[in-house]
Amino acid sequence: MTQPAKLSAVSRALFARDIRLMVRRWSDLIQPVVFYLIIIILFSLGTGADPGPLKTIGAAVLWVSALLSTLLGLESLFRSDFDDGSLEQLALSPHPLALLLLTRVGTHWIATGLPLLLVTPLLAELLYLDANTIKTVLVSLLIGTPTLSLIGSVGVALTVGLRRGGLLSALIVLPLYIPVLIFGTGAIQVTMAGLSPASELYALGAMLALAITLAPLATGAALRISLNS
Repeated sequence: MTQPAKLSAVSRALFARDIRLMVRRWSDLIQPVVFYLIIIILFSLGTGADPGPLKTIGAAVLWVSALLSTLLGLESLFRSDFDDGSLEQLALSPHPLALLLLTRVGTHWIATGLPLLLVTPLLAELLYLDANTIKTVLVSLLIGTPTLSLIGSVGVALTVGLRRGGLLSALIVLPLYIPVLIFGTGAIQVTMAGLSPASELYALGAMLALAITLAPLATGAALRISLNS
């Protein structure tokens, strides 16, 4: 078996294993979605029956809620593997650690980020967003939330060995989330103004490409630091 074939087999096995473990820990999967639902529902209730304020802040509410929900779900990314020692075995694997971590982050996004997209159309109706704006919301979240997960994996890897590293990892990655938040909300606001959001979506796509390229390398280096400390 060639090296690419071996790597592909290992990635598939890792993907299947992570999916099984996440299904068993179903409470970790629903926490980000429930948090996302609660934030948006509270905003819609708190602003009253007038749709004007909700339309104005709808883009920011959706994106900030998605950002915080993604951050909440990142805590479980490496914690259980670090506790049982399998993370160290992953680091000692002869296969490229960055590609294995990219598989891990992708699996985690499917389990925690994708459900956010599935409930977003219903929640966008609570914010009185029209169909065209909801389409832009979904596209921007589809591009932006994997970027958030990839960036967040670096902070989680740096703090995985600490007893209470969740707050520290949040402080590390939140400043890096700002450009994604700006262009994500900007795409929605431009659509609401009747203009094309193409430039903002292209910027989000460029950030995603950069995150896919660099974040797994940085995460691998951060994990090795945490495991050796």
